Amino acid sequence: MKTCLERIQSLAHQTGVPLETQRHREVYTMQQVAAELHEKGAHVAKVVIAQADDSLVMLVLAAPDHVDFDAARAVLGAQHVLPVPESGFRDRFPDCAPGAMPPFGKFYDMRTLLDEGLAQTETIVFQAGTHRETIKMATRDYIRLAIPEIARFVYAPAHVQ
Repeated sequence: MKTCLERIQSLAHQTGVPLETQRHREVYTMQQVAAELHEKGAHVAKVVIAQADDSLVMLVLAAPDHVDFDAARAVLGAQHVLPVPESGFRDRFPDCAPGAMPPFGKFYDMRTLLDEGLAQTETIVFQAGTHRETIKMATRDYIRLAIPEIARFVYAPAHVQ
């Protein structure tokens, strides 16, 4: 079986999409990845797995943002949308270290939502199946490869007066 990184690299190669593989110290949150790589958190993607009625869905948002599950429920047309603990989906990602899944739900037969704020960034950085490797690519290329649905499902940032 190909590694997660190899699957993404193969897809990018087949479609002529350039990407940059980045290696870094082992870190476990996307905010730590952003700091480690000196990237702005606004274009570093984190993946949240949620249960939407009877299906698992992948929610992709910027590292500093938080999922508004009511908004996600409306977007998904579901009765209930709740976060799933890692133990509830770990087996779905056999080519990934726990918690290091990339934002490619199509690899795992999973509907993928990309937050519109992250969709508007120029570049996107995401984990590539490990806590030591990330990929950086143009966001428009990520959208072309991953084919996510784009919608607003994060809490609006608090305005400081």
